[in-house]
Amino acid sequence: MTIRAVVWDVDDTLFDYTSADREGMRAHLAAEGLLAGWGSAEAALVRWREITDQQWARFAAGELTFEDQRRDRVRVFLGAELTDAEADDWFRRYLTHYEAVWSLFPDVLPALDALAAGYRHAVLSNSSLHVQDRKLRTLGVHDRFEAVLCAAELGVSKPAAGAFLAACEALELAPHQVAYVGDHPEIDGRGAADAGLLSVWIDRRGPAAAPAFRPSIGPAADPATGADAPAGPHRIASLAELPAILRADTRFGAPSTFG
Repeated sequence: MTIRAVVWDVDDTLFDYTSADREGMRAHLAAEGLLAGWGSAEAALVRWREITDQQWARFAAGELTFEDQRRDRVRVFLGAELTDAEADDWFRRYLTHYEAVWSLFPDVLPALDALAAGYRHAVLSNSSLHVQDRKLRTLGVHDRFEAVLCAAELGVSKPAAGAFLAACEALELAPHQVAYVGDHPEIDGRGAADAGLLSVWIDRRGPAAAPAFRPSIGPAADPATGADAPAGPHRIASLAELPAILRADTRFGAPSTFG
């Protein structure tokens, strides 16, 4: 099978979200005079990330709107009953610090350059189009992608197959012609593989940090194409490894490099 397009996750795949969130929140808490209320800056940052993950999961499950998950992150973190306007104002002040430290990972532009001639490119994110469209423009890579799809507008979030299939439909390609690259082993890696795409998990943390995963259940025939379903995600530590995987495209009947 020939891969014709690459669909990308954004946060912690192209964009160094974790570093920007940590440094932005650290600066924001200092500006707000809130660091003294925590044992350490690190404790505050860990708690912010925990709350972010919890509220984001509620958004992905359809329990909250994109805006409400932001507001609830603020309310839970501060332990305060805030109006929507008050929570929005606090979050906007945080965004000023967060956006000041936005950056791409160093391997992103070289990878996009290496793949520019041979593949079409799109984005699929569990965020909102307003947020990711602006982010990609600010980072100078928006024009690299012919389509940008986000969960808030699609009405379906990764790891649901519908999200990945929507990206394939936008490109007018079958799933087996599309690769997906993302940083989350289950939401991105397993989700894309189960949807029939060539799945690539970018794990910059290294093998020691990797959790255990359920094994692949083995190839099953795709009723639409007659091809075997992918065995599981390929795991890479740098986007420099991606071109070789796309050229080889050994998904069908080959061992997974996942886990």
